[in-house]
Amino acid sequence: MCSATASPGHRWDGTPARSPRLRSLRVAPDSPTRFVRSAQTGRCRDCGNRIEWFPQADTLGDDRAVSLHPQELPAAAVPAISRWHVSSGTAHPAHDGTPWCRIPHTVLCPARRAPAATTPQITALRRHLALHTRRLINNGTFTTPAALTPTPTEPCRPDRPVVHLLCVRYLAMHPVEAVQCVSRTRQRRRCTRPVLDPRAPAGTWTLLSTTTPSGRQLALPAGLMAVYDLNHLPFAEQLRWRHQHCPDHASSGAADLALAEWEPFDPLLHHQHIHPRLPSSTRTRRRGA
Repeated sequence: MCSATASPGHRWDGTPARSPRLRSLRVAPDSPTRFVRSAQTGRCRDCGNRIEWFPQADTLGDDRAVSLHPQELPAAAVPAISRWHVSSGTAHPAHDGTPWCRIPHTVLCPARRAPAATTPQITALRRHLALHTRRLINNGTFTTPAALTPTPTEPCRPDRPVVHLLCVRYLAMHPVEAVQCVSRTRQRRRCTRPVLDPRAPAGTWTLLSTTTPSGRQLALPAGLMAVYDLNHLPFAEQLRWRHQHCPDHASSGAADLALAEWEPFDPLLHHQHIHPRLPSSTRTRRRGA
């Protein structure tokens, strides 16, 4: 019986012991955005399931990002109106002719109403995601927005405020104090600092008209709504907010590890986020809010 001794740089069976070369995340020179391509994942705030964010092709003047289901689906199982494809890191609302396609998460989200055009495969996938959401809730790793109950001393701030900057109104995904920087740190993680910083000038809450002078579509009847106004700040400061960077990453040139979460405000689509009065200092507890 003979015993084999592994030589340096080899395993016990003689195969080379090679470790994969570590590569840092970078933005390609021809990239249409500064977003790191391999770090676009997130979780739906309504159901807790995984999603992938992509900037969509600027075909209709809409710069909002789209959330897609992480896996590809057979094109035959997806209605034509829900088929998307990704090219060079950008999502396109059309089918590219391959047997596979991507589908928006809003079509599959169990917290939303099922679309009228659906297939048995889509119904089964929605049921699977609903079971996963229930599992996350039972494990205590996810809480639905409807289950959150504010404390009696919590500041009265809109959960999704309307922010006015660069002469455009945006709907934020989080309260103003909770808008988080999207830059990547040296530890290759997302920066945890908020965009609102005591060292930088802040915006002011004001009442503005619900109607906009764009005239692109019908608006709600004239009225006033609470808006966090940043339009009076210097241009560089407004640009920092638009890029969703903290003051330390405003001029660092670091890549973004997440997409900026601003959504162009539409008074018809987002009428439930219109608040006719300015935020007060505190609010009382609301049950089931």
